[in-house]
Amino acid sequence: MKKAVRRTLLTLTGIATVIVVGLATTTVVNVVATESEKDAIATYGQAVSVDGRDMNVLVTGEGPETIVMLPGFGTASPVIDFSPLIPDLADDHRVVVVEPFGYGLSDGTEKARTTENIVSEVHDALQSLGVDEYTLMGHSIAGIYAIEFAERYPDEVRAFVGIDSSLPGQPSADVELPIGLLVTARNLGLMRIIAGAADGGYIPPTYSAEDREQMHMFTNRNTLAPTYVDAMSRLGETFREAEGKEFPDDLPLLLFVQKQNKTVPEWLDLHERQAASVMDGTVIPLAGDHYLHHTHAKDIVDGFLAWEAVRQPSD
Repeated sequence: MKKAVRRTLLTLTGIATVIVVGLATTTVVNVVATESEKDAIATYGQAVSVDGRDMNVLVTGEGPETIVMLPGFGTASPVIDFSPLIPDLADDHRVVVVEPFGYGLSDGTEKARTTENIVSEVHDALQSLGVDEYTLMGHSIAGIYAIEFAERYPDEVRAFVGIDSSLPGQPSADVELPIGLLVTARNLGLMRIIAGAADGGYIPPTYSAEDREQMHMFTNRNTLAPTYVDAMSRLGETFREAEGKEFPDDLPLLLFVQKQNKTVPEWLDLHERQAASVMDGTVIPLAGDHYLHHTHAKDIVDGFLAWEAVRQPSD
């Protein structure tokens, strides 16, 4: 019996040793790789000073109308993420992609990631660029921020275009996330391994090998960094504070929405109700997942241009 116990203890000790050595290895590899990737991450856009920090924006196109694009929560590089949409929209629009603090090439911040602060910071960046009249186009949680934008800056926001956008009262929006566990996994280098094994939806031919490699490095840089963690910890609060809020009834809405959301069966119906809450609301269902712009960029651009053309004053 003693020999059996000894063997078991030796086996468990061996397994524990392998795990400890393995985690030590992934931790060191993560630190070294993160440092080496700093010089490999491509730069783009321009820095705008907001609250003494740099917020990165990409401005392209010279059309008479401006589109301001806001990312979904935690998008590692909004510019790369929106790249399937940008060229065609910029043919006849000025397109401004904003990377809020903690996203893309923007600095992080210790300021609380509340809706109020995020909207104020993005607005300050737009003011610095002289952008004072625009259509907001946003993915996911940008739908919550857009309501705040429209309430606070009604003379600036001309319309909102949602790409599977979040909305007040959506189910399961206040689920508590295991943030501590995720941060530990990041520090141990495990998130790098997980990110490396997944494509994150950035599949060819929409995204090139270079795009995917850059997004992988941005993910390692920004995901679960302090600014990201603060925003994640406030997601429940963000949705609770948005409950009962609606867009102004005179603001035109165009909502591209998943035709079938298996997690939230009433997803399409919720967006149809949101569109019906304004005088000019349109919903375009698309068969795809949450990142509709990854697979339906042409449908989104064509749908937006056709919708916009109807609203342009005739000569």
